[in-house]
Amino acid sequence: MIIRKVTPLNSPNNGSQPIDLEIEEGKITRLGLQLDNPKELKEYAFENALISKGWVDLHVHVYFGATDISIRPEQAGLETGVTTLVDCGSAGEANFVGFSEFIAKQAKERLFAFLNIGSIGLVACNRISELSLGFRSVNVERTLKTIGNYPDLIRGIKCRASQVITGDLGAEAVRVARKVARVAGLPLIVHVGEPPPLLEDVLDLLEKGDVVTHAFHGKQGGNLMEDPRSLTAVHEARARGVLLDVGHGAASFSFKVMRFAREQGIEADLISTDLHRNSIKGPAYDLPTTLSKLFNLGMPLEQVIAAGSTRPSSFLDPTESEDWLKVGQNADLTVFRVDEANISVEDSLGDHLTLTQLIRPLLAVQGSNHAECNLRFQ
Repeated sequence: MIIRKVTPLNSPNNGSQPIDLEIEEGKITRLGLQLDNPKELKEYAFENALISKGWVDLHVHVYFGATDISIRPEQAGLETGVTTLVDCGSAGEANFVGFSEFIAKQAKERLFAFLNIGSIGLVACNRISELSLGFRSVNVERTLKTIGNYPDLIRGIKCRASQVITGDLGAEAVRVARKVARVAGLPLIVHVGEPPPLLEDVLDLLEKGDVVTHAFHGKQGGNLMEDPRSLTAVHEARARGVLLDVGHGAASFSFKVMRFAREQGIEADLISTDLHRNSIKGPAYDLPTTLSKLFNLGMPLEQVIAAGSTRPSSFLDPTESEDWLKVGQNADLTVFRVDEANISVEDSLGDHLTLTQLIRPLLAVQGSNHAECNLRFQ
């Protein structure tokens, strides 16, 4: 295919002028202005369009059929502009083989996983917590063995650190998960929400490269804006290199908390959806809608797109080249446009925000797979 008249965003070796690019057999084969097309490849021509590294949704649940909240990968993937998906803890060591065989190997998107510290993962989600049996719910030896069996697929350990999940374990569940992550040489991804455990107690356990997902939720007693001690703990964690992820979901993102955080100099490092059966029809919808929310809350476009593309991609593979737009590179690209809009959207608490600018995906390419894109909520 040939993609015409797209302006690179966050590309280290390309300017801010529109270019054409040619893709064959999943790789970028030519870059330039007004490329000829002697092979009569399929062409996509755009106006006022930008191109970035392929979008990455670092928090989805796509173990369809094996958990009661998971959706299919394609519902969160290429057709919404997303080329890489990370299933965030749907599977534990006891059921990870099925995720590998029946989900990851079949998807057109690039797929990774964060392995749940609880052996059963999210089979019944909050109805039967993966930590409902206390520490009997965790098998450290089998978890480490599973990580060793799937080094190319598992990129972190997931622990849900809110009261409905951890029960009386509290922050001790996070402590054990951090130990397993350290032994495995992987980051820890911690879901925060209703206390206990307290936000500051969770943050104190985290290390450089760990991720707090749902970092800007508005749940009482557990968010970063209610207690100066919690806010101080957030600043201290960020100074250590802990990353903050949006993880919108059905109940885990607050416009009010996000505005407060930005006023305190705290920005989202990563933007993800926590897309699942209960958030896909709102309020999260998809990654472009979530990106648009952060953009309309004042986060600069370059930072928004980086938080949904290059930053999570380098988190998943720190050795990956920053030069994603060069001849010979595997094609991993999202074409999009920023449109004027007048659309009201909600956060997880039902508060409204008017989107005056909308990030609209047009085309997503992952290797030999590609899709023309759309927005779900329109």
